[in-house]
Amino acid sequence: MAFIKEFKEFAVKGNAVDMAVGVIIGGAFGKIVSSIVDDIIMPPIGYLIGGVNFTDLKFELPKVVIEGVELAPATINYGNFIQTLIDFTIIALCVFMLVKGINKIAKKKAEEAPAPEAPAEPSAEEKLLTEIRDLLKQK
Repeated sequence: MAFIKEFKEFAVKGNAVDMAVGVIIGGAFGKIVSSIVDDIIMPPIGYLIGGVNFTDLKFELPKVVIEGVELAPATINYGNFIQTLIDFTIIALCVFMLVKGINKIAKKKAEEAPAPEAPAEPSAEEKLLTEIRDLLKQK
């Protein structure tokens, strides 16, 4: 029962919920960026370099024949890798811009925050009590 109670406290804590929301939104954002790269950015690039579809770029390894059966050749899909690199670069750039913007806003808020007030001057009563304390210490 202690384990379940501890898990509930963890799951309901703000940080765990915020992290879960961030992961879900990040996954959706990754799909959007992948679609932008696959469907909008790469086709014109492929067209400009001679009608190449990057996902079709691959290096075919030699065919293998086992017991008279010819197996489909394995491929190294470097075109897919290129698209994934472009996806990563765009996502990393977007995250960098987002963090940079958040840091800028946080810095502005820190600059706008009022300076801490200087300690107040002791009241007349406090001064009198301090003098009495000092006189008692001397005797």
